[in-house]
Amino acid sequence: MLYKFKSKATGDVIMLEPQGRQILQIIGKDPAAKGILLSIDIPDAIQALKDAVLKEEQEIQEAMVAQQEKSGTLGASTAGAGGIRLKQRVVPLIDMLQRAHAEEVDVVWGV
Repeated sequence: MLYKFKSKATGDVIMLEPQGRQILQIIGKDPAAKGILLSIDIPDAIQALKDAVLKEEQEIQEAMVAQQEKSGTLGASTAGAGGIRLKQRVVPLIDMLQRAHAEEVDVVWGV
C-alpha cells in the first residue's frame, strides 16, 4: 500500500506504507487508508515532525558515540552511518504542510 498525501497548495507526496504509517502516528493521526489534516492542525503536525527528527538524530548520535567508545575509535568519522533517516523522509511532507498552511488548505490522503 502507498500513502498519497494531497493538497491544493502543492503536488502530491507519495510514501510507502511503513513510512506513511510512522509519519501519521508522529502527527497523531490514525494511519488509516484515508484521512485529513485540517489547516488549523498543520502547525502542530509540523512541530511534531520536527521534534521526532530531533529525537531520532539525538538517538543516532548517542548510539554512534557509544559504539565509538566501545570500539576505541572515539573521534573517528561518522560519515555514512545509517540509512535513510526520518529527517530525509519528512522534508517533502513538511514543505507540503507549510505551503498548505500558508494557503489555508487541508491535506488529505487516500482520497
